[in-house]
Formats: sequence, C-alpha cells, structure tokens
Amino acid sequence: MRCAPLTHSKTCYTSSVILGLGVSPMRRREFITIVGGAAASWPLAARAQQPAKLPTIGLLGSSTPLAMSQWVAAFVQRLRDLGWIEGRTVAIEYRWAEGRDERYAEIAAEFVRLKVDVIVMSLPKTLSI
Repeated sequence: MRCAPLTHSKTCYTSSVILGLGVSPMRRREFITIVGGAAASWPLAARAQQPAKLPTIGLLGSSTPLAMSQWVAAFVQRLRDLGWIEGRTVAIEYRWAEGRDERYAEIAAEFVRLKVDVIVMSLPKTLSI
C-alpha cells in the first residue's frame, strides 16, 4: 500500500484509489486498527479451530506387548470393523502389567489421570475380580 497525500495530509489512499478504481480513501489509523484487530484475534481463531480430543481407550494388558500382540491386533481390527480407526477416530493408550498383579492399581490410577474414556483390561485366567 502506498500512501499519498492527494487531498489531505492525513489521508492515506489504497492502491485501488491510486489506480482509479473509485474506492473511497482509508485513513491510516483506521487501517492500522483493522489490521491490528485481525492480528490480535488470529490466535484465538486458530485455537478455536483445533480438533477436539479423540475418545481415548486405556488398554491394560496383563502380560507383555509381545505376548499379547495377537490379542491387541484382534482388538484393533475389531475396532476398525466398527468404524473406530486408531489415531483418526480413537486414541489408544497401551500399558502392560507384565505379569505383576500389583501393577494393575497403578496403571488404573494413571488412566484416571490421563482421563481415558474407557479402560479395557486383559486379565490372566488365574486372576479374578
């Protein structure tokens, strides 16, 4: 934008006026106010457009990831069959007790802190609740 004092020393004309397009002049302060207001509200608009948190499943496995890999694959496949795609429509937080029963309580507490929406547990056959 070029400012040229064509008629008044405090009037700033946009390039459309200088090119003869007939747009009325805009004062410098008005322009700065508009641009400044837009710049100030831009971070708010950007924050408002962030996607919402995905629904989160807390998966608590009784064993190790390797030992439970087939079970986890079947679980994720069934979710996919139902339209739930990991990373796109649902998040899954994996935790492993690795055969130690005392880990269940601390993993469950961690899931509460993470605010997961549902906890899925794979329990060993010897443990009963």
